[in-house]
Amino acid sequence: MKKTLYILGIETSCDETAAAVVSGDGEILSNVVLTQLDDHIPYGGVVPEIAARAHLVHIDSIVDKAIQQSGLNYTDLSAIASTTGPGLIGGVMVGMQMGKGLSHSLGIPFIAINHLEAHILTPKLTEGIDYPFLVILMSGGHCQILSVNKLGDYTLLGETIDDAVGECFDKVAKMMGLPYPGGPHVDKLAQLGDENAFVLPRPLTQHQNCNFSFSGLKTRVRHILADLPRKEDGTFFDHDIHNMCASFQKAVGDVFLNRIQNAITHFKTLHPNVSTTPLVVAGGVAANSHIRAIMTQSAQTLGVTFHAPPLNLCTDNGVMIAWAGVERFKSGITNGLDVPAKPRWPLLDLNS
Repeated sequence: MKKTLYILGIETSCDETAAAVVSGDGEILSNVVLTQLDDHIPYGGVVPEIAARAHLVHIDSIVDKAIQQSGLNYTDLSAIASTTGPGLIGGVMVGMQMGKGLSHSLGIPFIAINHLEAHILTPKLTEGIDYPFLVILMSGGHCQILSVNKLGDYTLLGETIDDAVGECFDKVAKMMGLPYPGGPHVDKLAQLGDENAFVLPRPLTQHQNCNFSFSGLKTRVRHILADLPRKEDGTFFDHDIHNMCASFQKAVGDVFLNRIQNAITHFKTLHPNVSTTPLVVAGGVAANSHIRAIMTQSAQTLGVTFHAPPLNLCTDNGVMIAWAGVERFKSGITNGLDVPAKPRWPLLDLNS
């Protein structure tokens, strides 16, 4: 009898220590995520050294919990998949070495996973879509539009030429005195404000390419804030914060709508025989309610289908690593234990 495929995924590229077990047919048997948010809030951002030490402290218990939650034994596993980059190198090495150690001790294959590819492939698990599809990858460190032609075959259509969108959300939030991480706070407070209260730029929307630029938008927000009245304690009035959050989020959404329109045109040129374009949004910013609404509305307007992972699988997690491992294992792709950790690992480097 053929053994059922079970893959353990380990993720430690930033400030979540995560592990999960996923079967070959896409069943999520476990999903354990430990966030380090409280460790980094005092510093207003992720501190690499603190993140790496926290991963070291917790990685054993998180992996054990994922195995226990799955109802399996370590000996039932078919392979180990670990994030090998890109990311904070100290954290990446913790998870990668854990994965290699398990691979060696259990005598099963090791699969090196590109963190970005894992985000991109998640909707194949949750939505069941097929190749090719158009994906917008949005996170604190990345903002790209790609044609996903097949596993390991990606065409870059556009990317940010300065800040990533998640980084821009966090920096704008910090200007207003909002806690870290800023994105969720901006999303929540925007619902209380007037999106037309402040006039903000929509960078690059006059260009026919698919690139992004957010530094000018961020700078304009800073200039407006500098002229706003403040309370006696130096903080902004609530209504101004609400209005700025709404106006900023509307500007970002408009930029994405414009970029999507251009990207769909480029995608159809690459894949003229594809009758319906699947539009996928992936990465942590995909959890933003306004951005998701913009994407959904855009898909309906532009005649494409919209796909996004559940909110808990948008941010970093072990499920996406395990599923990327499933896809690679089924394609006959595994790695030796000498594969290095990579702080930078562009998706196009995966293209054969």
